[in-house]
Amino acid sequence: MPGSKLKVVVTRKLPDPVETRMRELFDAELNLDDAPMNAEALVAAMARADVLVPTVTDRLDSRLLSRAGEKLRLIAQFGAGVDNIDVQTAIQRGMTVTNTPGVLTEDTADMTMALILAVPRRIVEGVKVVEADGFAGWSPTWMLGRRIWGKRLGIIGMGRIGQAVARRAKAFGLQIHYHNRRRVPAQIEAELDATYWDSLDQMLSRMDIISINCPHTPATYHLLSARRLALLKPHAYIVNTARGEMIDEGALARMLEKKELAGAGLDVFEHEPAINPKLKKLANVVLLPHMGSATMEGRIDMGEKVIINIKTFADGHKPPDRVLPAML
Repeated sequence: MPGSKLKVVVTRKLPDPVETRMRELFDAELNLDDAPMNAEALVAAMARADVLVPTVTDRLDSRLLSRAGEKLRLIAQFGAGVDNIDVQTAIQRGMTVTNTPGVLTEDTADMTMALILAVPRRIVEGVKVVEADGFAGWSPTWMLGRRIWGKRLGIIGMGRIGQAVARRAKAFGLQIHYHNRRRVPAQIEAELDATYWDSLDQMLSRMDIISINCPHTPATYHLLSARRLALLKPHAYIVNTARGEMIDEGALARMLEKKELAGAGLDVFEHEPAINPKLKKLANVVLLPHMGSATMEGRIDMGEKVIINIKTFADGHKPPDRVLPAML
């Protein structure tokens, strides 16, 4: 493989600096109009590529991967999550799968904190009032929200992003609680003054705000089911900047509509890009178009990680960000 340029097919438009560097290093085929590839286009791309660079919008399931050509040897995901790829099938077919972990941590944590502030303080509602010329002057009982200082924040998933959220939230005076597959080291708990719950149900029933920051896997599908959502206090808020599939969106919409929950801040959706119509009608919900990691710096960092993974693979070495079944 060394000595010849790999054929790299990129499925979506990436930042210009990333695409330029790819063209310098590889025989890179870019998607300049950013049109998402359908299943047949993905199969055709896999047939002519040594390396495929997909994004979270490209669903590479076992059926699709079984039609990949013998040429494809590396799937270098542009993104940290790989729930859109059947990694097990890819590996069984002799492919290496990589992702871009770590570079989106601070951007996603910033957006999570923004939603934690925006929903209880009714920030988006206030913007809409001003835009509609509905501001008639200050009143002591108008547009009252909820204070976040002193409230309990329950973080589901205390990995890189969860810990970054906790650091921000602690600075805003929130009490940090968390549920994780494994308890984090004692020094991290001490730094964050964090309380660990091995029972998610027990934590949910006691929190004022819930933030979802764990990866989507088959085990976390509908992690917040209708049963678990019912454990939350009526004054609780939910923020999700991870994956929409982890919440039963229909149950959440019904509870918000009935005021059985105080509000929600959602950057991701169960059937994305479709959004439950009920959610769009609710004043106590802030909806964002999956922009948690959408900074120029973050996207360029992601691209640089993709390039490093491809370059390392091209040089005959194991890429630094390989995804293995044990990690899922």
